[in-house]
Amino acid sequence: MNQLPFSPDINNNALASIFNYTSATYKFYWFLAIVEEVESGNKEIQKDRLFATMISNAWYPVKYFRLSFGSQDHISQLINDFFNSTSIKVSDDKAEIRKCLIETKDVTILKKLYHLDKNVPHKFLSPWFKGSKKSIYESSQLDFQNSIYHLFKNHIIVNDNWYDYIRLNAKVIKDFIYWNLALFIQARNPSTPDVINKLIKPAKRNSLTKQRNKFWNIYLEKRPETKCIFTNEPLNPKNYHVDHFVPYSFVSHDLIWNLVPINSNFNTSKSNKLPLVKKYFDSFYKLQNDAIQVFGKSMPKNFKEEYLSVFPNFEDNEQINYSQYKDVISPLITVAHNNGFEYLN
Repeated sequence: MNQLPFSPDINNNALASIFNYTSATYKFYWFLAIVEEVESGNKEIQKDRLFATMISNAWYPVKYFRLSFGSQDHISQLINDFFNSTSIKVSDDKAEIRKCLIETKDVTILKKLYHLDKNVPHKFLSPWFKGSKKSIYESSQLDFQNSIYHLFKNHIIVNDNWYDYIRLNAKVIKDFIYWNLALFIQARNPSTPDVINKLIKPAKRNSLTKQRNKFWNIYLEKRPETKCIFTNEPLNPKNYHVDHFVPYSFVSHDLIWNLVPINSNFNTSKSNKLPLVKKYFDSFYKLQNDAIQVFGKSMPKNFKEEYLSVFPNFEDNEQINYSQYKDVISPLITVAHNNGFEYLN
């Protein structure tokens, strides 16, 4: 989505060019924070609120999905610092993270938040104003229509015409921001799948009930002696978990070719750690291929299509070639590890 609604009341060319020269994610998250504040009815906005919103919006992509923002971007470092120095957890909602940062009295945290003040607020206005930081501040304060906001030491004031435009088109503008942010981050994570769906924490993860009831329950009925590939303990058909071999937080899908039944107690400790290919792939491969054999031509169509999505020559009752399967799984694990995912001990 790279088009914005035209309005005779704003500088459309300047708006369309705001992300033309970006070497970090700051502008994306700064603009997103402004849009969210305007959606809430705010024209005069304290900078610390905007900085806290920037961090809260970037939190999940960095801490859960382990996306890289590039070497020139310090938001990831700030997020890791706040994770280590506050009570904020990886899985906390955006509102909780934002509230914690806005309400903090910790001088060190506030100082780190204000690192974002060094360049972001005035450089965002570069399509409207040229010159030094000081001159951009001064020019913005004298401008009553052209630029998005007046810029002051501790706050901004959104111009009336821009306030009305953003309120009217907030959803489209956010789509525009996320589209451009996805392109920026994908370029820095070229081997990472599904970046666009890793920018926002989903309201709720999809359950694996369908995969459990329609696939693995049936398999375990036919193979009651099946053992967990991680613990080598017998699986209880009434008390097991379906889990992602390569973590969901990297692949961002629930396709059957990456799912296995595992010991329910072990699943908690496994979390989103990566299985060592040398240690666990062979067991995973044997289990998957045995399941394919058990189903044969009775495999539900949707699961067959999921195998076909990565194995184009897949047949209902034929084994998937060992090397082909390994060539799918192994690179995913390597890239995930390079992105910061830890290996399972």
